[in-house]
Amino acid sequence: MTEIHNMAGHLVRRLNQISVAVFTDRMAAAGIDLTQVQFAALSALSARPGIPQAELAGAIAYDAATLGGVVDRLVAKGLVTRQTNPRDRRARVLFVAPAGRDLLNRARPVVRALQDDILSGLTPSERTTLLDLLKKTTNAGNAKSRAPLR
Repeated sequence: MTEIHNMAGHLVRRLNQISVAVFTDRMAAAGIDLTQVQFAALSALSARPGIPQAELAGAIAYDAATLGGVVDRLVAKGLVTRQTNPRDRRARVLFVAPAGRDLLNRARPVVRALQDDILSGLTPSERTTLLDLLKKTTNAGNAKSRAPLR
């Protein structure tokens, strides 16, 4: 083991790799064509229908420019719709389309179930503790992010 195996940045990156792999495998097995970011976007839009794209980026802590491509793909799949913002005719607001709502309803139980696989090796109590600590450190470092949660 080298020194990186005891560094938070390396371990967080590895856990992210594991998370992406588990998510991708489970979605494929369920026949659901969604990435983690697409799931996050649909989930946030479901909770906050009609928000502008820039607000969506802040709601899921994702770079606004990169999120544009994600939204474009969701629109192309028929999962999200764009409408003119009634308060600012130059801007667009986003909504989950009926097909997106159906897909999100199929995906949610799969995503909930795979959380245990991401944190395999931990007891339920340890999982709770880790999640609490991850929330605490993520919230403390939010302002340092290039795409902060808003």
